[in-house]
Amino acid sequence: MAAKLQLSNAAVTIFLGISTLITPAEAYDAGDGIAWLLGTVIAVVGLCACLGWYSRSRNRQF
Repeated sequence: MAAKLQLSNAAVTIFLGISTLITPAEAYDAGDGIAWLLGTVIAVVGLCACLGWYSRSRNRQF
């Protein structure tokens, strides 16, 4: 159980480290925020879909 917690902490640390390298946009408006949120949601849904597919293929439940 502790190994999963450490992996989560490592992922958050890496994400925060990478996000500090991104230079801020000078003209950041609502469209940029919406595009960022949409991209994040699509990435999370895609990751969950891939994990679900992997889990089902591992258990041979199609």
